[in-house]
Amino acid sequence: MQLILASASPARLALLRQAGIEPDVRPTDLDEELLVEAHEAEHGPLAPADYVLLLARAKAEALLDQDPLTGFDGLVLGGDSSLELDGAMLGKPHTPERAKERWLAQRGRSATLHSGHWMLRVGEGRIRDSAGVTTATHLDFSPDIDEAEIDAYVATGEPLEVAGAFTIDGRGAAFIDRIDGDPSTVVGMSIPAVRRLARELGVAWPALTGAGIRTEAEG
Repeated sequence: MQLILASASPARLALLRQAGIEPDVRPTDLDEELLVEAHEAEHGPLAPADYVLLLARAKAEALLDQDPLTGFDGLVLGGDSSLELDGAMLGKPHTPERAKERWLAQRGRSATLHSGHWMLRVGEGRIRDSAGVTTATHLDFSPDIDEAEIDAYVATGEPLEVAGAFTIDGRGAAFIDRIDGDPSTVVGMSIPAVRRLARELGVAWPALTGAGIRTEAEG
């Protein structure tokens, strides 16, 4: 069973590979800010879980707008993550200045990392079924981080293109005191959630990972 990852995130790719899945990576081109603005203009402010689920779904579905996937039979997975701090949703900072501002604001604080997951069951270029779920993990940032440490961390470039301006699977791990919830959610995608979505769409986890599947050559 094939799985397409509709995301350019190296962290999401690494998580799937660690779980035994080798996805076909096909990032989608999406103006996330415009999408959120349009949705909120029509429906009102988005709750954190709805925010990440909206973007995860849009990424997955946008793939079929870019590529009809004729002849493909498998799953398409979209994901999105954002940090909730004081009720605000914080995505990728993109610039060193904004990353430093984020760290000055969040050191010594508690926040929640939300991850949205949307999976499509696709056959012959058509969406046959879909399912989505969100997960949330709470974090405590170290209170004793000084400005020199923040400057050095930002200078590595690691926090610029990740939600919340930090990672727990890299240099950012030194600045997080406590995690309450699924660690893979914080990295970028909940692997248990991916397993459950696949099962909901009729695909057993071993069919994705190859676990327990024997080839004809193996007997």
